[in-house]
Amino acid sequence: MRVGLVTMPWHAIDLPSLQVGLLHQLLREVRPDDEVREFHGSLRWAELLLERSGGRLGPSDYEAIGSDSIFHGIGDWVFSGVLYDDEDWGTAQLRSYARERGVPAGTLDTAFEMRRHAAAYIERCATEVLAHEPDVVGFTSTFMQNVASLALARELKRRHPELTVVFGGSNCEGPMGHALHRNHPYVDHVVRGEGEYAFPALLAHLDAGTPPDDVPGLCWWDNGVSRANTEPHRTVAPAHIPSPDYDQWQAEIEASPVLEHVYPKLVVEGARGCWWGEKHHCTFCGLNGSTMAFRAKPGDRLWSEIERLVRRHRILDIVTVDNIIDMAYFKDFLPLAADSGWDLRIHYEVKSNLNREQIAQLGAAGVVLIQPGIESLSNRVLDLMDKGVTGARNIRTLREFDNHEITCTWNYLYGFPGETVRDYARVLDQMPALVHLQPPSGAFRIQLERFSPHFTDPALGFGKRRPADMYQHVYELPESELADLVYLFDTEDAGIGGDTEDRLLRAVTQWRAQHATSTLVMEQAGEDENTLLVRDRREGWPRRTYWFNGWEAAALRILEEGASESALQRKLAATGHDVPAEELGEWVAQAVTFGLLFRDTGTYVSLPTRAAPIRIASEPSDPDGSNGPTDPAASG
Repeated sequence: MRVGLVTMPWHAIDLPSLQVGLLHQLLREVRPDDEVREFHGSLRWAELLLERSGGRLGPSDYEAIGSDSIFHGIGDWVFSGVLYDDEDWGTAQLRSYARERGVPAGTLDTAFEMRRHAAAYIERCATEVLAHEPDVVGFTSTFMQNVASLALARELKRRHPELTVVFGGSNCEGPMGHALHRNHPYVDHVVRGEGEYAFPALLAHLDAGTPPDDVPGLCWWDNGVSRANTEPHRTVAPAHIPSPDYDQWQAEIEASPVLEHVYPKLVVEGARGCWWGEKHHCTFCGLNGSTMAFRAKPGDRLWSEIERLVRRHRILDIVTVDNIIDMAYFKDFLPLAADSGWDLRIHYEVKSNLNREQIAQLGAAGVVLIQPGIESLSNRVLDLMDKGVTGARNIRTLREFDNHEITCTWNYLYGFPGETVRDYARVLDQMPALVHLQPPSGAFRIQLERFSPHFTDPALGFGKRRPADMYQHVYELPESELADLVYLFDTEDAGIGGDTEDRLLRAVTQWRAQHATSTLVMEQAGEDENTLLVRDRREGWPRRTYWFNGWEAAALRILEEGASESALQRKLAATGHDVPAEELGEWVAQAVTFGLLFRDTGTYVSLPTRAAPIRIASEPSDPDGSNGPTDPAASG
């Protein structure tokens, strides 16, 4: 059998498709006589845009539409005119939506220019895919890959009706997969859930000419009726998850003009599911769908896969797709990566309650980019999310990322049912003191995601919901079908609004603007362990150097871990410093006033970093290291 594996826009053009790589290797192992060809449609789209625009539409424009506009559905809209044979389809709806939602005019201009090339692109894709005379073409679809994939599938079936078209991926989870199938008759089969067991089983039925009624989760046509088999009860064991094959991808990207615009990276998978979500599903999170059960490859196996891929492809940038790191990897995988001596640059998603030693381990292993899921700095809001972490712990994590030269990406989320103005007031008062720490990408009101507790349990606060407005310019389907097909929903706003929301948005914008030229660094004064200097070079604060001696220096070190006043007093006493409660309370209050401590309910955590991390922009030269008046100590 000849099998085509396809990934369409808007897959990241600097990454291979993990799904395609896994299925290619899987078929090699379980169906060695099959001929497998890959089609990397995202790469072809980026190439066509470069060609047709004379270089004006580059990878950065691709990212602006395919990634930055993901919650506006603009990438899907680019291809909807081809899908519905109407170049103006959805245009009026998009313009109206863009006015209401404040979509930048430049983004719209780029999308409209891209759409002019969409029909020619789909024609090219169909010709290239069919050139290899496939019997089966499998599409993987996640986020904004649906419409481009459907447009190509429709064209493939128009040209070759006998071709078998299969869809799978995250967009096909649960009811979404059945809705996709029954509304698009040119899609023969939809795999709902993981594909390692289902896809080979389906191919076996196609070989035999038998109905696939025993393939768990599969959607198929039975005499014109869309059937949906019962979804699988078991998940794919780590031992049955292959190591991906990226040979065809590398050959294509190295021959592509896009290569000079991007830095290719490798994608690996150590674990599936979420060990935290199994016990405490974060209320807003719809990731994992029906496959929350956490499974992980042994650390030595993950390392051997990375080692093989790095040696084979000569690429040191590694992106892991795990929703959360397996904590066992701190004992096996990370030490192996650290001991390799390779200059790896690894991206990982982690839980934000890591300790200092674990963050140091990540840095030593070559982890340079972290997605820690911080989401808020308010204890009560974090409780409403069921995050299992505190605001003080999140601050400590941000500080330690700087100490170990790890870049982190995070969003400040708000709009949770039950949150109040009071939950934000203290954090907003202290946010100017945080400008030296890595800021959130922005502050965003949460959306209602399918599979999240907010979605599955209306009693949590979102009783009214409808398919998100953006889908009106994406699909020509009634709302009853969209309700099963789509991932995002609109609902009534919850939580804060008005002045508090505006204040949060302004504070995050200011944090982002001031971060590049802000530092707050703590260092030992020469050989004297009992004296610490803190150099404050934060935007919006007086340029000062603070001196801490004796118990004050000890207190600042203790508070790197975070502690209440009473706990701090006990810990100081254990180191030989008996400090009266009143004196200690005055010192803590002044340190908070100077922005040197962050207060989270009754816990205090110190804000200075151990060194000045590299910034995108540098502050003015400071040859003598003072840059302003010197204060003898934070206490006066």
